[in-house]
Formats: sequence, structure tokens, C-alpha cells
Amino acid sequence: MISLSPSSLLSFIFLLFFTTLSLHCLSASAATCHPDDEAGLLAFKSGITADPSGMLSTWKKGTDCCKWNGITCLVDNRVTAISLSGQINNGTTLIHTTLSGTISSSLSKLKYLDGIYLLNLGNISGSFPNFIFQLPNFKYIYIENNKLSGQIPVNIGNLTKLEALSLEGNFFSGRIPSSISELTQLTQLALGGNRLTGTIPASIQRLKNLTLLSFKSNQLSGEIPDFFSGFTNLRILELTQNKFTGKIPVSISALATKLRYLELGHNNLAGPIPDFLGKFHALDTLDLSWNRFAGTVPKSFANLTKIFNLDLSHNLLVDPFPEMHVKGIESLDLSYNRFNLGKIPDWVTSSPIIYSLKLAKCGIKIKLDNWNPTQTYFYDYIDLSENAITGSPVKLLNRTDYLVGFYASGNKLKFNLSSLKIPKTLKYLDISRNLVVGNVPNAIGGLEKLNVSYNHLCGKLPATNFSASSFVGNDCLCGSPLPPCKV
Repeated sequence: MISLSPSSLLSFIFLLFFTTLSLHCLSASAATCHPDDEAGLLAFKSGITADPSGMLSTWKKGTDCCKWNGITCLVDNRVTAISLSGQINNGTTLIHTTLSGTISSSLSKLKYLDGIYLLNLGNISGSFPNFIFQLPNFKYIYIENNKLSGQIPVNIGNLTKLEALSLEGNFFSGRIPSSISELTQLTQLALGGNRLTGTIPASIQRLKNLTLLSFKSNQLSGEIPDFFSGFTNLRILELTQNKFTGKIPVSISALATKLRYLELGHNNLAGPIPDFLGKFHALDTLDLSWNRFAGTVPKSFANLTKIFNLDLSHNLLVDPFPEMHVKGIESLDLSYNRFNLGKIPDWVTSSPIIYSLKLAKCGIKIKLDNWNPTQTYFYDYIDLSENAITGSPVKLLNRTDYLVGFYASGNKLKFNLSSLKIPKTLKYLDISRNLVVGNVPNAIGGLEKLNVSYNHLCGKLPATNFSASSFVGNDCLCGSPLPPCKV
């Protein structure tokens, strides 16, 4: 199941809003647009070197630019927003919806322009668009998933009317300018998915109106500043995939009543998980994965009744794991800690909406035939690797229609592989180091990754592109890529 990140979802909502406005443009009585607006927009078009989907095909000299694709006019028949978006599939811009080129400085001619939305276009390059500094009333900058590079201008703080700044998914490098703290009207600050280094400027604590703060997927370091007490409106905090050290700052506890997304995974954070996280009753997503958190998970986690996505994987956490009272978990990952759960928790088994379950190396000792989850329809990933699970997954997997990945290596599963229904959606299957018997079915040829090594399989292999490592260590498998079968 593919879902948009919180910040991408907000960007999409803004784009939808402005696209709707453009369709109801207040320029119905005018035949053409203002000469400055037309000149600036056509200069932008001339800077585009590739437009495979014809996104700018309606941008023609002498026509009403308020009716051009992606253009909004709200004030005196003047252009107020440019909104162009490519289509995303599995996190990648679809080739036919890209735009290649640079952002023309001639857009400074659009004196009423207060918003630019260039989302998921993939190939817009160059530096930060400095023409914006000539338009001091600018409010919204969303230039996401493109190829802008260089440093974020040190004078970014001059754009004091900005309400949203998102440069996610580009190649910006260097430090976060401290002058960002001058943008006190900001409600959204999203700089994730770049190459930013250094520490988070302490002065950012001045941005009291933020609802979203995202610095994820950069190379930021140092401790997470202990300055969150004043962020009374913050709903989304994304600091994943950086190099942060130290503990979770105490001031984050001030966000308990409103914060919905807290994502701190893939850093070098350590210490115990703070008990105050159990007070975050509005929390939808908590990601503390791939850190060095130790000790037990606080009992107060039982209060997280609204949480849908919980990832505590790849830490140093130990038993006991608290009994949760979640009404419906969507994704859960407790893998690779020091848990001995014994069984799959009841609050997981009973979830009617779960789609991703990852409990690798969690000390589970069940017979898989006896596990009867309330639903299997939505499952797309199941990882039960490195446990002591016996029995057969056939009943479970034959009930799934949209499964993408099933991982159960290093268990004691015993079943006939030829009896397993392999859904058309399945791309990844790892049942290595078990007690599986039978032949390898032809249907495995549709997979992208396969590992059935070190089982008791036999017979001639079907034609596939998998390497020998996918099949080694079985009793009597033969045929390419293994040695040929004996006649």
C-alpha cells in the first residue's frame, strides 16, 4: 500500500486548491493577460528544454494567460500563482510528466505573483530562484522533487511575508541559514531530502506558528535542540535520516496535545524512550527506528490509542513490551531489538486495517497455521524472519490478494512450496533456512527477489533470472543456475 508522506499530502492539497482557483479564474471578461505577466511566463517557458506531456502547450502568446494550464489569476486579472505538478509512482516522477530546464528570472515581471508550486517535475535545475527577492509580498514557495542545487540563500530571511517554504527533494547543500528565523509568518518549513549539513539553528525557535517542520533525509548533526516548548501549533515533526545524537529533548513533551507525526528514525539517538511520549494521545505516526534506544518501552504507550504507524525497529529495546490498546494499527515494526514476545500481540491480530507487519527476531514461537488475523486483505508486507515459528504459511498467504513481500527466513516452517498460491502482486519472497519441501513452481518467475536456499526442495528449476544463491543448500534442486539435472 503506497501512501503520501504528511508533507507531500499537504503540498498536494495546496496544489489542488490553486488548480481549482485557476479553473474559476477571475479573468473571464479579459481576452489577454497583462503584458508583463505574459512576457514573464513565456520567458519561463523558453527556459524549459523538455516538456514531454505538453504541460505548457496552452501557454501561447496573445491568448488569455489566466486560462493557461497551472496559472491562477485572483487580483485585477494579474497572475498570482504558478502551479505545475508531475505524477509520482512509487516515489519516482513518471517520465512523461517531467519538465526539464531552469526557472527564468523574468518571473520577476509578475508583480502580483505570491505563490509558486513546482512539484515532482523531476528535472528543474539551477539555484534557488532569486527573482523571488524582487517580490517582497511572496507567500508560498513549494519547489519539491526537482534538481535545484547550491546553498539556500543566507538572506532568505528577507522574505518576511512567507507563510510556507518547501524545498524538499532537491540537492541543496551547506548549512541551514540562521536568517530563516526572520520568517515568523511561516506555518510550514520543509527542507527534507537535500544535502544540508551542520546543526539546526537555535534561532528557529522563533517560528512559533509552524504546523510542519521537516528536515528529514539530510546530513544534519549534533543534538536535536531543546527548544520546542513554544511550538504550540506543531502537528508534524520529521527529523528522520540524519546524524543527530543525544537524547530526545524534554521540550518535545510540550507538543503532546496536538502532534500527529513524530519521526526521528535513522539517527544516532540514545538513552531510554521517554515516558512522556505516552501522553501524545493525538499521535498517528511514531518512528524511532534505527537508533540506539535502550531499556523497556514505557508502559504509558498503552495510552497511544490512536496510533496507526509504530516503528521501533533496530534498537536495543528489551522486554516487557506493554499491552497496547490500539483500535486499529496500520503498520508495525518491532524488528531487531531484544524482545521475546512469544506470540503476535492480540492487538495486532485483531486490527481490521493493518497492511504492514514486521516482527523479525522478536522471539515469536507460534504455529503459523493457528494464527488467524481478523483481516489479510490489506496486507502488503509481512516479515517474520529470525523467529522460532513452525507450521505452514499456505493458509495465511492464500488469503492475501495484494501481498508484495513475505519474509520468513530462519524459522522452522514446513510445507510444500508447490501448494503456495503466489499472488500476482508478490515481488519479494524469502523463506530461506526453513524445512520447506516440494518443487519450485513456475510462478516464482514473476518475482523480483527470491530466496528459497537451505531447505529440502527438489526437482528441476523453472527458467528464471535468479542467481544460484537463491537456491543453494537444498536436497536435490538442479538446472540453471545450479548444475544440470542428471539424466
